[in-house]
Amino acid sequence: MQVHEYSFVIDATPSEIWSAMHPPRRPLPPGEIQVIEHGPVRIEILHPGDEHGDGLVRHCYFRVPRYLLSRGVGQSWEWVTDVKPNESSRYDAVGKPLWSKAQGFHRFEDLGDGRTRVHFRETYHVFNPVMRFLLERRVHRFLSKDNDRLVKAGIEGALAAARARAARGSTPAS
Repeated sequence: MQVHEYSFVIDATPSEIWSAMHPPRRPLPPGEIQVIEHGPVRIEILHPGDEHGDGLVRHCYFRVPRYLLSRGVGQSWEWVTDVKPNESSRYDAVGKPLWSKAQGFHRFEDLGDGRTRVHFRETYHVFNPVMRFLLERRVHRFLSKDNDRLVKAGIEGALAAARARAARGSTPAS
């Protein structure tokens, strides 16, 4: 099993970050899904979960090494659990083309003065023992190399959008 951990500081309170990452959403008509794109990552929200995102189910597309013969695109099916608003949440995932499971956890640490340290931890485990021995470490290193930057950029982008909406006096559904 591979483990990747990191943390970074954001100029916002935990509640500001949480609200930006979980803005109120208008209900979608039956059969429609919400799509979110962050650079090379595409996330389809299949089920929004409760008002805090607990139970959220998403289908994600992301870059993987081309030698996995999937045209450089990996997929995962993820569900969010153990949600504690303004504090933490966890996700579990099953991914391919290198059939695997992952578990991620993020936690917000209030530093005071309107700043928050975001802690992130992910484990990655390939099911097939031969593929685990041959590829797990290399593939996880490839997947994780951009995570630090992408997660931070995603949070900063969500904060910027939330602040822009607040300045216009509108909500996401407007």
